[in-house]
Amino acid sequence: MSTPAGTPAIEVRNLTMMYDERVIMSDLNFSVARGEVFVLMGGSGSGKSTLLKHLIGLKAPAKGTILFNGQEFALDDDEARARVLRRMGVLYQNGALWSGLTLAENVALPLEEFTRLEAAAIAEVVALKLALVGLRGFEEFYPSEISGGMRKRAALARAIALDPEVLFFDEPSSGLDPISASRLDDLILELKASFGTTIVVVTHDLESIFRIADRALFLDIEEKTMTALGPPAALRDHPPTNEVHRFLTRSSAGTP
Repeated sequence: MSTPAGTPAIEVRNLTMMYDERVIMSDLNFSVARGEVFVLMGGSGSGKSTLLKHLIGLKAPAKGTILFNGQEFALDDDEARARVLRRMGVLYQNGALWSGLTLAENVALPLEEFTRLEAAAIAEVVALKLALVGLRGFEEFYPSEISGGMRKRAALARAIALDPEVLFFDEPSSGLDPISASRLDDLILELKASFGTTIVVVTHDLESIFRIADRALFLDIEEKTMTALGPPAALRDHPPTNEVHRFLTRSSAGTP
């Protein structure tokens, strides 16, 4: 069944997140438009990564609904859920590459698992994805043999192996030097411009937020809910709360 025009890539309705009996965030209502870069921001412990886990189906809502292309995929059977998850790509904070596999073998894994492509075709796709992230010629290197920034880019190549509709990034600049972090931001913007990919990013890095985000959502750890949603520059210049103002005007090297 086709998705009606104008349907958000992701829609969150009345979401409450909990660990055991402790409420992390409640009354979250927002949508992510197709082809936008949407940033989840907030202080340390505000629930950014937890929200990401909810969006990709790793954690079930305590209350509320999450829709992907208008469908509540959490209610689907296992096969239908798997089809939805194959339309998503995830870049985890540490990259999560298999240390015993080469970069090419890491990128090939989802292709071998979820497609019927022959080995030669898989090798072509792997070479293309690694070239897209600037790693042409590094196919036979192991993760331990390359820098942290290169490992993040290799993990991105794996995340885009199946041409996902939506990409999720968890603190992509964490542990990277400024040049490597900037290169990763460039890649995010290139994916959006070239392929129209919808991108959701968890980050506290101010420079990255202002550079890549079309819109940003602020999670307030004291209020336990979202208190701002919009273009980062607009939120900085016209902050709805003092906490949003403090967050967006702090030193970019400051503690989140």
